[in-house]
Amino acid sequence: MRFKAMTAFAGALAISAVGAANAEPVDDELVINEDVEIVTKTDAPEHMEYIDEVMSGWLFREDDTRDMQRDDFDNPGMLGVEAAMETWDEVDGTAGKACSDCHGTIDEAQLAGARAVYPKWNENAGEVWTIETAMNACRTERMGAEAWDYNGSDMINMSALMSYLSRGMPMNVAIDGPAAETWEKGKEIYYTRYGQLELACANCHEDHYGDMIRADHLSQGQSNGFPAYRLKDAKLVGLHNRFKGCIRDTRAEPFAIGSPEFVALELYVASRGNGLSVEGPSVRN
Repeated sequence: MRFKAMTAFAGALAISAVGAANAEPVDDELVINEDVEIVTKTDAPEHMEYIDEVMSGWLFREDDTRDMQRDDFDNPGMLGVEAAMETWDEVDGTAGKACSDCHGTIDEAQLAGARAVYPKWNENAGEVWTIETAMNACRTERMGAEAWDYNGSDMINMSALMSYLSRGMPMNVAIDGPAAETWEKGKEIYYTRYGQLELACANCHEDHYGDMIRADHLSQGQSNGFPAYRLKDAKLVGLHNRFKGCIRDTRAEPFAIGSPEFVALELYVASRGNGLSVEGPSVRN
């Protein structure tokens, strides 16, 4: 995918505007349903070069937004989880199978922890898979069903269910071995400046997290809370959709959702949050 020409002067103006106001992340603790303790702040993984402590985006949100995530009854993203729970037991495809036929009931939680280790290397495919890629493989290869739209509601809801089943577990994405090449590609994308504003992911989420850009409180851009219910969009939003929006905001042409570039970027971003708890579906602005 080719990106539009970059304009250094415009990028410099944008960065100076970002630094105009500072609002530090709050000192707060997240416990969901008075039961599930969420690690929202911890030491940065060893591979992090410029940040000593990683923090969940939850710490950068307003009081009322944070409170919505403390209780599943107040979290609108749980509507997507409940929809996926119904889909879990629905037979689909020529094999006459439902998700529960292979993976048990939701209460058995056989896939608890799966979200915490994705994206990961798939030996049979010879490439890094996201959890969405794995779910579509289940549908097409085991169920004989049609693949879901990567950014469609069925996929986003089921991804939210996977996060829900892993809530409280630490992110632990592997970046060595055969996944290393993809991780390096993702790192390169993270630090590459794109678009007419000539901005990289790192410019906002590493250099200026904690600052205000207009009405937005910049976080570290962690992925442990995705899919996230965005109040702005009034719906659950997948991580690649958020990547697309960020790149679009630099006035560049984004990579496609589900593309190898976004898979690589997801692997790298996920690894930056190793040690933080899975907390999806989260609530964000």
